[in-house]
Amino acid sequence: MPELPEVETTRRGVLPLLGGRRVSAVMVNDGRLRQPVTRDLETILVGQRLRDVERRAKYLLFQFESGALIVHLGMSGSLRVVPASAAKLAHDHVEIEFGAERVLRLRDPRRFGLVLWTADEPSKHALLAKLGPEPFDEAFCGDYLFDKSRGRSLAVKNFIMDGHVVVGVGNIYASEALFRAGIHPARAAGRVSRARYESLATQARLVLAAAIEAGGTTLRDFMRNDGEPGYFSQKLKVYGREGEACESCGGLIAMQVIGQRSSFYCGKCQR
Repeated sequence: MPELPEVETTRRGVLPLLGGRRVSAVMVNDGRLRQPVTRDLETILVGQRLRDVERRAKYLLFQFESGALIVHLGMSGSLRVVPASAAKLAHDHVEIEFGAERVLRLRDPRRFGLVLWTADEPSKHALLAKLGPEPFDEAFCGDYLFDKSRGRSLAVKNFIMDGHVVVGVGNIYASEALFRAGIHPARAAGRVSRARYESLATQARLVLAAAIEAGGTTLRDFMRNDGEPGYFSQKLKVYGREGEACESCGGLIAMQVIGQRSSFYCGKCQR
């Protein structure tokens, strides 16, 4: 599933290729996504100039002159900018042409993505209105997490993966941030100290920033027609490393299912 770094990498790859261009055609090849693709999308978009591409949590916001297209990549989605003449691939559900040169294609084999139009400020949309702060916002800090966690008995890993608390800290990055902060993922959120939450907030920002920096996706990557995300592999400390030696202490990395998600940690380094 594309996480925040992958979505941010996509934003940075697509914007230079399409920003400032006008939509010349829209093809909805199959609108049966998690929610149906907005009806009459061609009528809405054709002739409009793309002003910007922003990101909120794992949503991409394509800002046009009279509104915004909200796009979510779901569990298997990817966006590609290809020549308009390029052959359509299986699962290319939505295509937006920008002149005769370039077309933006959403490929989503599992159909959990979204393509929705809003004429209003997108931050007020029901999907976005109640989301927590971005991990890079000043509001996301140790004091904020400490205050939000008081009286909470759920596992701290589930707590920081809650999009109402903070957005974009998915399963991989939650495991990595908790390891770097020395906090056991199953510890009750209400039993983590203010100082340790300060460390967790810092480490969450650092691991996400490192993932974005490691993206390395070039503009050329976003103009391939192979339908594959141009993302990256990142060196992970604990995630997916069950039974391997911890790089910090030499102990074995363990795995525990917490909140129906596989959680990886070092029993010696995290408490």
